[in-house]
Amino acid sequence: MKFGIFDQNDWTGRLVCDQYNMRFDLASLYEALGFHIYQVSEHHGTPLSTAPSPSVFLAALSQRTKTLRFGPLVYLLPAYEPLRLAEEISMLDHLSGGRFEFGVGKGASPHEMGFFGIAPEDMQPMYVESLTILMAALEKGVVQHKGRYWQYDGVELSVTPIQRPYPPMWVAVGSPESAVWAAQNNANIVVGGPPERARLVFDRYVAERTAMDDLNGGKSLLMGINRHILVADSEEAATVIGRRAWDKFYAGFIKLWKRFGTEPGNRLPADFDAAVQSGFVVVGSAESVRRNLMRQVEVSGATFVGGNFIFGDISFDEGKRSITGFAQHVMPALRAVRQVHAPAA
Repeated sequence: MKFGIFDQNDWTGRLVCDQYNMRFDLASLYEALGFHIYQVSEHHGTPLSTAPSPSVFLAALSQRTKTLRFGPLVYLLPAYEPLRLAEEISMLDHLSGGRFEFGVGKGASPHEMGFFGIAPEDMQPMYVESLTILMAALEKGVVQHKGRYWQYDGVELSVTPIQRPYPPMWVAVGSPESAVWAAQNNANIVVGGPPERARLVFDRYVAERTAMDDLNGGKSLLMGINRHILVADSEEAATVIGRRAWDKFYAGFIKLWKRFGTEPGNRLPADFDAAVQSGFVVVGSAESVRRNLMRQVEVSGATFVGGNFIFGDISFDEGKRSITGFAQHVMPALRAVRQVHAPAA
């Protein structure tokens, strides 16, 4: 069982430079407390993210940390020129001494991709073509491709990654069928839905990994769930902070969708109590958070838990207490959980 940080880096109302420095200060705490990885999302034209260029933000983070692994979850591939992205990934791997990991996706919002002139129907084929180019370029150091969206004629990368054939890869997965590609291509996976659905995805993922055991070299991969988490001194204190922070976070999450009069495919509950009931938001004392997540891990079979601890207008002190409480009182119990059925992926 490993633990990570998933950070939307949504706008808090602070000066953005202060918000960045808050994140960098917390990175040292994550290292000291034994978190495995720090992952940041990518969004554009919305207060849901104040770090629209993950590579720039993570380059700075690489110089503030020594052991913490880190990466985007995810790069929105249709918005990138694949050659440049392959070289950015390689640079980040070297800047960190081989601690970089990267997630890939097509993007959840057609509105954000529309800002780049990308039509909704082009998002999936662009993602597939870009990922094909990216993986080959990182592995071979040469970009050779003739496709619908991009063409390269034997371009050599200026730098290739330390980790071979390329840094560890992550994919957000929503269905058992979509877990097949991730399993076959040695990608770690994250599921944002309820633990029962995550279990179906993980079982399919494990089955695919088992079937190709002679090909995966025994490599152990992670099957994760991401949750908004808040640990406080009492249930009452957690509820007060969580409700306030969720309202701020949700306003940023839904703003772009409201602007265009549309609904997101992965609609989060607007109501804080409903978000808690869904299991996506886990707040309370250390004891109740531990019980909640132990159940979710047992039901899902997850081997990784990613926590969004700083969301909405949660302050530095509130976040620090929550993160420390989670590491001291929740992580040890989750590591000790005897999972019902979670064979190594």
